[in-house]
Amino acid sequence: MVTLSPTVERWGVHEIELAGPSGGNPFTEVRLSARYRFRNRVVEAEGFYDGDGVHRVRFMPDAVGSWSYTTVSNVTELDGHTGGFEAGPPAPGNHGPVRATGTDFEYADGTPYLPFGTTAYHWTHDMDAERERRTLATLAASPFNKLRMCVLPTGPMRPPEVPFAGEDPGGLDRTRYNPVFFRHLEARIRDLLELGIEADVILFHPYDGGVRGVEDMGREADHAYLRHVVARLAAYRNVWWSAANEYDFNRAKTVADWDDILRTIQRLDPYEHLRSIHNGTRMYEVATLYDNTKPWITHHSVQHWDVTPASEWLRACPKPVVLDEISYEGNIGKRWGNVTGPELVDRCWEAMARGAYAGHGESLAGHEERAWIGNGGGLYGESPARIAFLREVMEGLRRDGGALRYLGRRRPARVTVEPPSDGGAREGAREAGHEGGHDDGHDDGGYTVEIIDAWNMTRTPVPGVYRGRAEIVLPRRPYLALRMTEVEDR
Repeated sequence: MVTLSPTVERWGVHEIELAGPSGGNPFTEVRLSARYRFRNRVVEAEGFYDGDGVHRVRFMPDAVGSWSYTTVSNVTELDGHTGGFEAGPPAPGNHGPVRATGTDFEYADGTPYLPFGTTAYHWTHDMDAERERRTLATLAASPFNKLRMCVLPTGPMRPPEVPFAGEDPGGLDRTRYNPVFFRHLEARIRDLLELGIEADVILFHPYDGGVRGVEDMGREADHAYLRHVVARLAAYRNVWWSAANEYDFNRAKTVADWDDILRTIQRLDPYEHLRSIHNGTRMYEVATLYDNTKPWITHHSVQHWDVTPASEWLRACPKPVVLDEISYEGNIGKRWGNVTGPELVDRCWEAMARGAYAGHGESLAGHEERAWIGNGGGLYGESPARIAFLREVMEGLRRDGGALRYLGRRRPARVTVEPPSDGGAREGAREAGHEGGHDDGHDDGGYTVEIIDAWNMTRTPVPGVYRGRAEIVLPRRPYLALRMTEVEDR
């Protein structure tokens, strides 16, 4: 037996490596887990077969102190191994996994988390080391702290490795998994972890076209696949689970099937990572969402071009709303992939103003062989710099308080503002998009006003301290916002 990482940080990864059987089908015939004990609490983590006779268990300790473990298996040589380790304090930048708290997010240590996500569905599948390095470098220099990415390839793809063993595509054995593929995938997830980026892992999608048969594997095979993926990846604190991209385009599965898949993820994952499912109805016609009130859903993951329904979604189901796809900045023929930079930035600001979050994507042709949304590489659009500015504004608002009002594409000559609430940045942000505001009982307090130009990325203080309602003269440009911040009376 080899016990890796005998001392780990809180929310790090402890790993047990055991030599065991490789004959028959160890993916289905061998069951392995480890029961980790901290004081009077026991957490059980499932193991997985990693090829070449190696079986592993990975575990994420959530408390500082002494942990012990005992392995449990239906195979004698893997059963009953014991050991322990010390979990130390988290390293700088390690705030633990992200949790949903009301309609917002925060890390496990209570640090606020505002998702500024992007999408690169298949950036790991070609195993192109140079492009993956460029993708990571691009992300490191970007405002994005969440990346949506797929496990399964699409039908037309012919990547060098796929998740299942056997000959791709027609000779795959969907009861066996490909350790080479998964080792590569988890290495990239660790790279994202080092950058402080959440990996929103998409487990299923409807783009196979019958090539590999993964859209309709059956419940038993679906569960086995989920067991393997969750066992491999759940110990990484930056993992989120997206049950599917555009789930309702998969005609082989019913809503009951998706309910079962999400319940299974919830049951398999001892760390309760975030769980969502992404709708695929025609975004320019209707947004027919999965019932996100169900208890196994932690937040909305929405595809829709119009962010204005976000306010109603929040009222109907008070969980965080993430519009992961609101169209992509691009120049391709599809409506979802040819909005301008200003349009995408406007939608991001409007979403934040309504108390929701919006995701980025780029489908600009003419720069690389394939665009960012499919394969990563570089970003060439106008929106990332403006989204970085939005992130700076929103994090400052969360940190320092105040209220934000976004005016969007309108160009009013003047606007009436009111004192900010004392409910914090996120609550204040929800005032945006409303013509009036509300009487919050702070009319006697003073506040300052700042004009923010979302596109030109400027912040201009309005001279003076205001009390009660005030009329602010504006420069007659689109994409303006106003920030109101309380000041102490002197």
